[in-house]
Amino acid sequence: MRLRELLDDTELGLLLLVGHDERAPSESLLDRVISAVATNDLADPGRFLTGGELVLTGLAWWRADGDAESFVRVLRRAGVTALAAGEVEHGLVPHDLVRACRRHGLPLIAVRPETSFAAVTERVLRRLHRRDPGSPGSPAGPASVASLAALVERHRRLLADRAAPDSVLELLRHTLGLDVRVLSATGRQIAGARPPLPAKTAAALAARHLAARRAGGTAPHTVTVGARLYSLVPVPVPLPGPGLPGQAAELGDWLLVMESDTSLWPAPDRELLDRTAELVADARSAHEQSKTARNDLADRSLALLHDSSVPAEEIPIRLRSTAQAVVSGVGHWPRCQFVVASGERHAAGPVPAAALRVLLEEALVQEDGPVPVSSQDIAATVDGDRAVLLVLVPEPSDTRPDPALDHAALQRRLSAALARWLGPEDSVSVGVSSPVAEPGNARRSLEQAHNALRIAHAAPERVTVRGPEDLTSHILTLLPLIPAEARLAFAARLLGPLRDHDARHRTDLLATLEAFLDCEASWTACAARLHLHVNSLRRRIARIEHLTDRDLSRLETRLDFLAALKSG
Repeated sequence: MRLRELLDDTELGLLLLVGHDERAPSESLLDRVISAVATNDLADPGRFLTGGELVLTGLAWWRADGDAESFVRVLRRAGVTALAAGEVEHGLVPHDLVRACRRHGLPLIAVRPETSFAAVTERVLRRLHRRDPGSPGSPAGPASVASLAALVERHRRLLADRAAPDSVLELLRHTLGLDVRVLSATGRQIAGARPPLPAKTAAALAARHLAARRAGGTAPHTVTVGARLYSLVPVPVPLPGPGLPGQAAELGDWLLVMESDTSLWPAPDRELLDRTAELVADARSAHEQSKTARNDLADRSLALLHDSSVPAEEIPIRLRSTAQAVVSGVGHWPRCQFVVASGERHAAGPVPAAALRVLLEEALVQEDGPVPVSSQDIAATVDGDRAVLLVLVPEPSDTRPDPALDHAALQRRLSAALARWLGPEDSVSVGVSSPVAEPGNARRSLEQAHNALRIAHAAPERVTVRGPEDLTSHILTLLPLIPAEARLAFAARLLGPLRDHDARHRTDLLATLEAFLDCEASWTACAARLHLHVNSLRRRIARIEHLTDRDLSRLETRLDFLAALKSG
């Protein structure tokens, strides 16, 4: 493809800033041939260039006058065909870059802010790999042979980077000029180009992937988000292994994301993309294998803590030996917090514990998540209809005196992750323990997380996270810790006479009691709320005291009634 053909594409709207060589003014540079396209923002990009490229740069390397000279000199020495500079970073192409390109005879093109590098790259690649229309079915010419040779070399380099997904994706970026990212099914970026996609865009792409997966669509999926076109390529599931059941399986998906329509790519580049997906699948397999040991730690520890036949004095010894046997390099019980979660789907039973486990892990390992941990700091398992996580948290330090889970941040993250697949009447509750540094305290800490979960269940929010401080924040927060039978019996004994009286005489004594307590026993405020005269209210309260044989002027009586109303 010749440079002038690219400039003639009116849809791209590229502007030629330098089209002649000061050393040979009569020589046009527009007939130079583009044989490849690469995006590069390194100050010294020479090691990624082989000659003949159209180099796209966002000018992240340029900071002040004088920076352009060395950059252009490297491009000229590498035999680059032309340089295309984006105007987004600085609003325009710097003047010293224009002067440097003119001095070195390097064509310079301005890419306006509304034109994406992906669009330029796709246009060039389509032209580079198009067959001669005059001879359909003819053998591959020299250009095709060169493309296949380059493909072989790219595959060789990809294979050399099998264990490094970021390296593989960076190579793909330099080869095809595309930013490629690996996202989880909740929109978390696992690897790839930086900066990451905006959170809303990533979440929308993940949601579209799940929708296409459930609809049984053929991958790759092409979707439009925010007027931008993306291709979503699922990363193959690592085998062998039992995998995750049902709904949890799709929440464990990884997908490659790029701003391009890969269905229009030439066959060699589609093959390269398929190979990249396979290599990322290898990285995913290694990731899952390393998590298996951590999850085994959670399984064994939970079984040990639930075993009532194990004496309390043996718990620390057995937990330490479990950690040593399961996790390589761990010679002691790690400082951790227990996280226990359960959920209810409206008229459909509990939320699958395996799905909750995945969502909790996703919420915890976000870059701006509730505690600085990675996926390798989480051991997860299920216990009936509950997900149970051991989160390894750092030791206290001068910079972070209490490195424990931020409950509010965890609640925000979980709410965002659950919003796409929980209904408006579904709910999820989470209980978190205090950090436990000594294995002898593990059983008590696990019970603390379960108690916090019971309190979370009583909250009206759709997604609720409660911790140890909530266990003692208010006397009424202790109610969920009392067996349901005892709570209901207490409420029936205290409120039964009022319910019976209301049913027989069509009165509103129970509603009056609720309003009186809600107004903090204020006669004036309660009378105004109920649209009663204060004397009428006093007669109702006197009737309540007579039927229940309780004095509402006493604080403990009001607390008893509050507890009874909360209990049933």
